[in-house]
Amino acid sequence: MILCLDAGNTRVKWGVHDGNVWLHQQITDYTDLASLSAVLPYQVQHFLACNVAGMAVQQRIERIAQQLAVPLNFFQSTVACCGVKNNYSQPTQLGADRWAGLIAARALLISSEPEAAIVVQSGTATTVDFLDAAGVFQGGLILPGLQLMHQSLTHHAAGLRDIAGALDGLDLSRPAKNTQDAMASGALYATLGAIERMRRIHCATQCVLSGGAAGYLAPHLSTPTLVVDYLVLEGLRAVAESTGID
Repeated sequence: MILCLDAGNTRVKWGVHDGNVWLHQQITDYTDLASLSAVLPYQVQHFLACNVAGMAVQQRIERIAQQLAVPLNFFQSTVACCGVKNNYSQPTQLGADRWAGLIAARALLISSEPEAAIVVQSGTATTVDFLDAAGVFQGGLILPGLQLMHQSLTHHAAGLRDIAGALDGLDLSRPAKNTQDAMASGALYATLGAIERMRRIHCATQCVLSGGAAGYLAPHLSTPTLVVDYLVLEGLRAVAESTGID
């Protein structure tokens, strides 16, 4: 039984896997992270974490492991793992969450004839990564997430208001006729354009999509898309399985 934890820029995602299925998955605010050991619904034997939120969060995760009295491993980017090769110019500098997402995508999409895929994680930032048919990560893009795009306009352009909620029910089939919809449409078009351009340039036939903005992006993508709620956790589970610690 293993606890997998994804400490992202804004929130924490965690889950418990028994070696066969996920028994529990949940999103937690950082304000509630300290109480995780007390509310954990299962007794775990191992703890695997992916942390991109800095040293202070790492120390909080280490305290949780101490409270649970279980061994803790922090997942890091490497040259190769679980059948995926990291072709970054400096492989260890690739964000651990992106690396876990690529590993998850490979595990979820692999078949007798694997195909090239675009792997998108749409959170505080949006990453758009290209995984070729041989399982080699060939590089990718990083752009502001939808909310960051909105906030940058709100903070730096006079007269523009926050557009919270404007994405809900937005109709991209026609030009926006008010400022809020124009801002929301602009953010969506920019992100969709980055994804679609990556797909066309690299002739990718599949897309794996995760993150808080996935529900806004998925309906507008032209390529077959697999939406995965907890992509990094799936990557951590694949790593745990391959190393025999689940």
